Amino acid sequence: MTNVFDSVDDASLRAYLFWVSVLTAKMLFMSPLTSLTRVRKMAFANPEDASAVSRKLKPKLDDPDVERVRRAHQNDLENILPFFAIGFLYLLTNPAPFLAINLFRLVAASRIIHTLVYAVFIVPQPARFLAFMGAMVPTAYMAVQTILYFL
Repeated sequence: MTNVFDSVDDASLRAYLFWVSVLTAKMLFMSPLTSLTRVRKMAFANPEDASAVSRKLKPKLDDPDVERVRRAHQNDLENILPFFAIGFLYLLTNPAPFLAINLFRLVAASRIIHTLVYAVFIVPQPARFLAFMGAMVPTAYMAVQTILYFL
């Protein structure tokens, strides 16, 4: 009996694992970025955090800069986690290594750029849209290819 993992190309798998690790590190970075923005803006969500800085400071849940970083993090969760799943399943379709490796690179680069233009160095549209689509299109392509392969 053949194993479904026997057909997975080593270079493609290594690229997938590398870029998943990079994107995981990027997502982990978003929590400290939120915290640093809260401290910089003195916009703490919890009374105990605010009172640790000053007894007069009250929680603030609507700071636009903090909320921007939080939205970028939420967007990561909504888009990177599906890529983790579909990227792995896509590997099981025995794709051309050149294509698979470059799709993984494109998704990772686009998600990193998305965070930079959305939460770090705010750049006007269409920068964020293009970065978003730079990851969405390859992820959707991999999903469709995987569905068709296992149909």
